[in-house]
Amino acid sequence: MSPAKPEDCYSEPLLSVEAAIAQLLAQTPVLTASEKLNLLQARDRVLAQAVVSSLNVPGYDNSAMDGYAVRSADCARSGAVLTVAQRIPAGTSGVELKAGTAARIFTGAPIPPGADAVVMQERCTRSEDSDQVRIEAVVKAGDNIRRTGEDIQQGSIILNAGRRLRSQELGLIASVGIAEVEVVRRLKVACFFTGDELVSPGEPLADGQIYNSNRYTLNGFLQAQDCEITDYGIIADSMEATLAVIEQAATEADLILTSGGVSVGEEDYVRRALQQLGTLVLWRIAMKPGKPVAFGRIGKALFLGLPGNPVSVFVTAQIFARPVIRQLQGESECLAKPISVKAGFAWRAAQRSEFLRARIEQRDGESWAVIYPKQGSGVLSSASWAEGLVVIPVGREIKEGDVLDYLAFAE
Repeated sequence: MSPAKPEDCYSEPLLSVEAAIAQLLAQTPVLTASEKLNLLQARDRVLAQAVVSSLNVPGYDNSAMDGYAVRSADCARSGAVLTVAQRIPAGTSGVELKAGTAARIFTGAPIPPGADAVVMQERCTRSEDSDQVRIEAVVKAGDNIRRTGEDIQQGSIILNAGRRLRSQELGLIASVGIAEVEVVRRLKVACFFTGDELVSPGEPLADGQIYNSNRYTLNGFLQAQDCEITDYGIIADSMEATLAVIEQAATEADLILTSGGVSVGEEDYVRRALQQLGTLVLWRIAMKPGKPVAFGRIGKALFLGLPGNPVSVFVTAQIFARPVIRQLQGESECLAKPISVKAGFAWRAAQRSEFLRARIEQRDGESWAVIYPKQGSGVLSSASWAEGLVVIPVGREIKEGDVLDYLAFAE
């Protein structure tokens, strides 16, 4: 799609949500700069390089449980009695196991030479202070042994570039002895908020004024995405002030993220400033809440202007800002994966995709979506109550029990 011109923005048809996301991601590059971090500092960062194991995990054959290491040939029949000749705790090594003997062994301890199976202690009988154990099982070679390289083989890729590091990935990397990883550098995001009616929390309200909740919604959202944030605060409703802050932000940030000023009102200067300073790629989206979403570029910086209504800001940040940020950060999976749920409500057909604030309830083993009773774009309590968004497709009337897509905030 060619960049929109100022004079034709009103005549262009609304873009579908799917088409808008596709255009956003097509225009969004991946940051190439990276940095090396200690694992303890790397949570939620995205790998810039694949992680390759330099060793086998486990590094040696070891016991999968507490019990007795034996020769399977000595235990071909249940009831074999063996002499306990050695004890092998984890972190120590045993000596060669001779025929007719067993080794008391503990989880993770190396299998001694000569042994080819481990019998769990619950299948063994041994009197206190006795040096003999009775094996109450028929034993096969390989029983309860974790083999060398069974989990990870030396030289194998354990994590690919583009993987976001959670606690379990950090543990996996540490398990192969790697202390530092190469990750994509932190994304620099500049944000500002427009509206002469906005007042910061803690200040008194005059007639016609409201508190600026969007600043805290977007800052919290960006912190959760591990971004480096430059917050310009509330910007006056004037073209001069809007141009000035956008010009400055474009020199400092990879992404400029705003709320307000992108609709069609006389005091909406943000979209017009973007068109004057850079390129407007897309504007109006066939969705509710959040029709006016401006996306473009100013120099090397991407620009994403969200609506001003509090719920619209929250929803469009989840639907559009999140995949843009994750693609910039180099994440290979940047789109949230919907799950199928049953509608615990009825909804009329609409001309735009709708994103309803919802929760999941379990009914007879099935997931049902229930929605907040007030779905207005100014009802921010609905976003706090909800745990995700249920998607209502364009033109589809929903009856209770219909199957829909659900986007969990946690995802």
